[in-house]
Amino acid sequence: QVQLVESGGGSVQAGGSLRLSCKLSGDALNYWSIGWFRQAPGKQRERVSCSSRDTSTTDYEDYTEDSVKGRFTISRDNGKGTVDLQMNSLNLEDTAVYYCAARRPSICSEDEAVYRYWGQGTQVTVSS
Repeated sequence: QVQLVESGGGSVQAGGSLRLSCKLSGDALNYWSIGWFRQAPGKQRERVSCSSRDTSTTDYEDYTEDSVKGRFTISRDNGKGTVDLQMNSLNLEDTAVYYCAARRPSICSEDEAVYRYWGQGTQVTVSS
């Protein structure tokens, strides 16, 4: 059974940084595309970044939404089974519950319905 566990959330002042980690267990990470999503209070869940596995080449390609591009960086360590999200220059609008989600065998998608497994979420709170 595949499980995802997020860690690294917390409270930080605006302009600060946090590093979230998503640990996949129950299978080898290298087969999976992993997306990071967030849901702010009163808003729909949105994707912020994704590490996509190309099933034809077995290469990986990273995607980052324009809203966080230049501030958030996704990275994968297949050996450790983790996909991290480094978040810099955080602002109040980044306050949300952050989730990681896994999809196999396809590439990343903005559609959260196609992700098979989800973590429990980790809270990120940015204060002024």
